[in-house]
Amino acid sequence: MDFDQILAKCGDFNRYQFMILALFGFINIIVSMHYFTQTVISFVPDHWCYHDKLVNMTYKEIGEIYAQFENPSCTRLEDINGHNVTVSKLACERWIYNYDFGYRSMNTELNWVCDSAYKARIGQSLFFIGSVVGTLFYGLLSDKIGRVPALILSNFCGFAGDFSTIFTKSVATFTLCRFISGLAADTNFYLMYIIVLEYIRPSMRTLGLNMAVGLFYCLGLVFTPWLAVLAGHWQIYLACTSLPILLVVLYYFVVQESAQWLVTRNDIDGAIVRLKRVAKFNGCRVTQADFDEFRRHCQMTREMQGGDDKKHATLLDMFRTPRMRKNTLILFFKSMVITLCYDAVSRNVEGMGISPFIMFSLSALAVLPSSILLVLLQDRIGRKGMASGSLLVGGLFTAAAGIAIAYQQHNHNAILLACLTIAARFGVAISYESGSQYATELIPTCVRGQGVAAVHVAGFAASFLAPYILWLGTFFKAAPSIILGVLFFAGSFVCLLLPETLNRSLPTTIEEGEVFGKGERMFDFPCLHNRHDDEESDSELEKYKRKHSLIDAKQMESSSNGKRKQSLIDADREEQALKDAKH
Repeated sequence: MDFDQILAKCGDFNRYQFMILALFGFINIIVSMHYFTQTVISFVPDHWCYHDKLVNMTYKEIGEIYAQFENPSCTRLEDINGHNVTVSKLACERWIYNYDFGYRSMNTELNWVCDSAYKARIGQSLFFIGSVVGTLFYGLLSDKIGRVPALILSNFCGFAGDFSTIFTKSVATFTLCRFISGLAADTNFYLMYIIVLEYIRPSMRTLGLNMAVGLFYCLGLVFTPWLAVLAGHWQIYLACTSLPILLVVLYYFVVQESAQWLVTRNDIDGAIVRLKRVAKFNGCRVTQADFDEFRRHCQMTREMQGGDDKKHATLLDMFRTPRMRKNTLILFFKSMVITLCYDAVSRNVEGMGISPFIMFSLSALAVLPSSILLVLLQDRIGRKGMASGSLLVGGLFTAAAGIAIAYQQHNHNAILLACLTIAARFGVAISYESGSQYATELIPTCVRGQGVAAVHVAGFAASFLAPYILWLGTFFKAAPSIILGVLFFAGSFVCLLLPETLNRSLPTTIEEGEVFGKGERMFDFPCLHNRHDDEESDSELEKYKRKHSLIDAKQMESSSNGKRKQSLIDADREEQALKDAKH
C-alpha cells in the first residue's frame, strides 16, 4: 500500500484538507502584502521643489507654474513673480508633496526623490538578492529539519525584516533590513504549497491550489494599498503588515509535518503518527493492518533503493546532453523573463495619470480570473500553448501601453493605460502560475527537486533588474513598458522550442529526458491534433523505454540463469562432499 492509497483511507479531501487550504489562503494574504511592501512604502506622489511663495498656493496653481519645465519635480526656482519665474542652479533640498489620500510614504518622509531616488531602488535590489539566498537556504533547511519548522522560520525572518524597516533612516540600514526581509520571499509560500500538495488527492490539486492562490492572493493584493491609506503613514503600515506574520508560529500545532518527507528520512513511524492524526481529524477509521501494510511497502522501497549502486543524477547532468541542455537553458530563461516581468508589471503603477493605489488594486483584480482560466484551459490547449500564448498576450498589451505613453507624452489617457496594464498583468499572472507546473513535468524525475529549485532561483535572480528597469521611466516614461514588451515576446518565442508534456509519458531519467519530445515541431499543440498524433510525437521516448526494458529483462534473465547455474554447482558440490564424508 503506497502513500496515495493510505492517504485515501485517512481522507485526502476532507476536513483536514479544507483546513490546510484555509491556512494556505492566509499564507497567500500574508505573502501578497509582504512581497509588495517595498512598492507601497515607496509610492511617490506629485511633488515640486519648495519655495516660500508657493506655500499658500493650491496644488493646481503650483503644477501650472512648474508645467513649463521639462523636469518639474526636480527644478528649483530662484524667484516667483506671478507666472514669471527664474530658475536656480542649486539642487532641490526640500519639496512640496501632493499626498495621495493623505498617505505619507517612506520616500516622501526621507526625501528619496530626484537625485536620491536611487536609494529606494538599492533596497529593492537587496530584497531580491535576499530572496535568492533565502530560497536556497530554507530549501536545504526544509530537507534537514522539516517543512513546517522551515516555514515558520522563514516567515519569522520576513517579520524581522519588515518590522525592523520601520526604524531605518539611512540607506545602509534600509538595504540590510530589505535583505533580511527578502530571505523569506517565496519560501514563506512554496513550503506551505508543498505541504498542501502532498496531503490532497491528486485529482483535486490543480483546482484546490490554484483557486486558493487566485482567491486569497488576489484579496491580499487588492486590500494592501488601502491598508496603507487607512494607516496613513508608512511606519504604521509596516507594523500592520508585519505583526500578523507572527500568527504562522501557531501552524506548528495544527499543521502536520509532510509524511512523504518523513518517509524519505526513514522515519516511517513519524509518518504513520501524522497520518493517524489526519485520519482522526477527518473522522476516518483506518485499521492497524493498513498502517502495517504501508510500513512494509516503505521498508521494501527503502531496501530496493538502498541496493542500487548506480550513481544518483545531479543538476549538472542536465547540461551534459544537447537536448536536455537546450531545454534546461530555455526553462532558466523562461523563468527569468516571467519572474522579472511579473514583478515589474505588478510594481509599474506610477506615472499612469491615475492614483497608484487605484492602479495597484485594479491590476491585482486580474489574478483571480487568471487562476480560473488556467484551471479551465491548462489541460485543453497544453502547457506549451498556455505558456507561449499568455506571454504573447502580456507582451502585446505591455508594448501597447509603452506606445501609448510615448505617443501621448504629457497628456495620458488614464483609462486606456489602466486597461492595458491590467491586460498585461492578466497575461503574466497566467504565465507565472503555469510556469512552475510546466518545469516540474518537463524536468526528469531523478533531478526534479533540485532542477525546479534552480529554475526558481534563476527567476528571482533576474528580478534584481526590475527596480532599475522601472527607474528608466524617470528619463523616458515609455522605456519600462517597451523593455518589458520585448522580454515578453522573447519568452513567448522560446516557449515554442520546448516539448509538450500534456498527455505524455513524462521522463524519469536524464536519458529519457534527452529523447523526450524528439521530432516535435514548434507549432505542435495538443488542441490541434488527435490522440494518434500525440502518440506519434511521443514515440521516441516510448521506443527508448521499450528498448531498455528489453535490455533490463535480458540482463535479469541472464542474471537469473547465472544464479540457477551457480545453485546447481553448489548443490553438486554439497552432494559430493556428503558422499566423501560417508566413505
